[in-house]
Amino acid sequence: QVQLVESGGGLVQPGGSLRVSCTASGGIFSIYDMGWYRRAPGKQRELVAAIGRRGGIVYAYFVKGRFTISRDNDKNTMYLEMNSLKPEDTAVYYCNTDPAQWSWGQGAQVTVSS
Repeated sequence: QVQLVESGGGLVQPGGSLRVSCTASGGIFSIYDMGWYRRAPGKQRELVAAIGRRGGIVYAYFVKGRFTISRDNDKNTMYLEMNSLKPEDTAVYYCNTDPAQWSWGQGAQVTVSS
């Protein structure tokens, strides 16, 4: 049973930066395509960025140029560096495979507000 643990969220002002991390245990992290997802209040969960097991990367149009996804297979960890944050980026951020097939973790709350 793979366990996902997200960390690094917080409160930041518009235009600020945050990095969230995701650690996976109980599975062979390196063989999976992985993704960062988010769920904003009152909205469905959506894919924000994905990174393939060979390193290919795609971003949702609404974060392209502002967010950077990366992974460290030796540490079973994935990161999402978020810059130029906007109030509409406020959400709980989750990691999972792409497409999602593992149980969801608790997520990391990111709040962008002045």
